[in-house]
Amino acid sequence: MIKSTPFYTKLAHITISILALGYIAIIGKTILAPLIIALLFAMLLIPFANFMERKMKFPRAMSSFVVLIVLVGVISGVMVLLGSQLSEFTQDIPAFQKQLMESLEALQTWIAHSFHIDNDKQAEYINNTTSEALGRGTALVGATLISLSSSLLFMVFIFLYTFFLLMHRSLLLRFILALFHDNHSVVVREVVDRIQYIIRKYILGLLLQMAIVAVLSCIVFTILGIKYAFLLGILTGILNVIPYVGIFVSLMLSVLVTFATADASHVLFVVIALIVIHLVDSNYIMPKIVGSKVKLNTLTAVLGLVVGEMIWGITGMFLAIPVIAIAKVIFDRVEGLKPWGMVLGEDDLAETQSKIPADEELPPLEE
Repeated sequence: MIKSTPFYTKLAHITISILALGYIAIIGKTILAPLIIALLFAMLLIPFANFMERKMKFPRAMSSFVVLIVLVGVISGVMVLLGSQLSEFTQDIPAFQKQLMESLEALQTWIAHSFHIDNDKQAEYINNTTSEALGRGTALVGATLISLSSSLLFMVFIFLYTFFLLMHRSLLLRFILALFHDNHSVVVREVVDRIQYIIRKYILGLLLQMAIVAVLSCIVFTILGIKYAFLLGILTGILNVIPYVGIFVSLMLSVLVTFATADASHVLFVVIALIVIHLVDSNYIMPKIVGSKVKLNTLTAVLGLVVGEMIWGITGMFLAIPVIAIAKVIFDRVEGLKPWGMVLGEDDLAETQSKIPADEELPPLEE
């Protein structure tokens, strides 16, 4: 008779595994972060590579290279678009600083009249703060240059990893199947299929959501007559990719720029507009486009963002949701881990099974 493993033993195994994975993630950030991003890109690009190989008879290396060039071109286009807007913003920095100082002086006068705080004391505090900031200026510039060079190197590794993952995807699939007994090959194939399906739909939905929010923001900012409406709209769409946090960051940036370039009424309109856009996004766009692909409850998403930021910073916040979604797919298919898949999912019992909609089928697995 086979004895079941005691609960405390299972709990110890799970705790040790979580701590080990966390430690590996921390010390292996340089390798794992670009590799996971490349894996997401590769999952997104596999259908395009398959189309070139089957319909256009491209060799595997050629199809992988072509789709990679397309990816690089799209990302470069977005970066050039942002760069052109930022260069225009940089040219207006002197006027921006002047307007900001005038607004701060008006605010300082209001504080003096409302709270009876002497202007000299306010000026002294501002000067002390400015001196401290300037004292750290050299270190900040150096850190910025190092960060920029690291980011460029980071992107290079992402593109290299994406190319090799696409080119050797059949080998990687055979390796994954060989890790398990033949009796489990059907389940393993189903897990791989499901992960590809969910991640591909999630990324496409996220990109569509980002585009919709960016267009709405640009239109609203333009109607309100906000300066740099296009730049702020694009940033709002990009930052919206980070759940719960991105909208507040974009709100602060938009309010700061509007405060320095317009009057207080425009600031109020910008706040109201972004709140309305966020409500529309969270109650309609997100559930219809993205939420239907990744079934995670709010608590799991927030904890994932916090842990991701603690481990990998901003990169971890971007990767938290898709990584948890992959973990949930695996948990839902492994008998001993189904309770963990359940706690990651939504409250509806039917959703914990992660069933594919009846009108959608998985594409055949690439071998």
